[in-house]
Amino acid sequence: MVFKRRNPRTLWGWTREMVYPQGGFRRATQYVLHRMRRLPDSPHRIARGVFAGSMVGFLPLPGMQFLAAWLACRLVKGNLLAALLATFNTNPITTPFFAVLAMTLGHWMLGIQKPLSPEYIGEAFANAGSDLWFNVKALFGPAHTQWDGLAQFWHEIYLPYFLGALGPGLLLSVLFYYLTIPLVTAYQKARAAKSKERSERRRKLREAIENAAARLKHLGEGSRGPGDDDAAGPT
Repeated sequence: MVFKRRNPRTLWGWTREMVYPQGGFRRATQYVLHRMRRLPDSPHRIARGVFAGSMVGFLPLPGMQFLAAWLACRLVKGNLLAALLATFNTNPITTPFFAVLAMTLGHWMLGIQKPLSPEYIGEAFANAGSDLWFNVKALFGPAHTQWDGLAQFWHEIYLPYFLGALGPGLLLSVLFYYLTIPLVTAYQKARAAKSKERSERRRKLREAIENAAARLKHLGEGSRGPGDDDAAGPT
């Protein structure tokens, strides 16, 4: 197959690529921007797709970002591929800083007085994971489910993160929307001009070939004398 990898990527390689791209985040970002500029759609539809996907990318929706981006893209009538590409606006380096900012705003909005220390966040994740695993085992045994750790995680981590991410995510997504329009417009104009230039060169080349062929034909006809046709007949 044309697009099949020569060396199939292992599970560890795929996981490593998701955490840190092989070419670095700069190259990955340039690739996403390059693909986005080349989308065959109007700049405003692409920008709306970028807005929808970027907004979804800032929200804590693990495993559901593509579905949420598709729904948001349908809602704003944007370009779907642009929305899917825009969900990669976050990465493992910038996400922790944005998460702390979002949870800080969320705690302030909900009036939660908890220190956002690594110990506190790690303990909340550990308690939620412990409850989740215990409840899974309780489905097949006599034990009763417990929800204290999951409830703490929901009220003190996830909900503040979600609410706190809405404001900054909306502002950044609007900024990306207005930056995308002139970038895509300029790229499409430059690409159209380059395509027109290539078409003009091909047209001139065809004309030159046709003119050369016509001159050769004319020279061939002129080199034959008036009695050449009769001389070529039987004697």
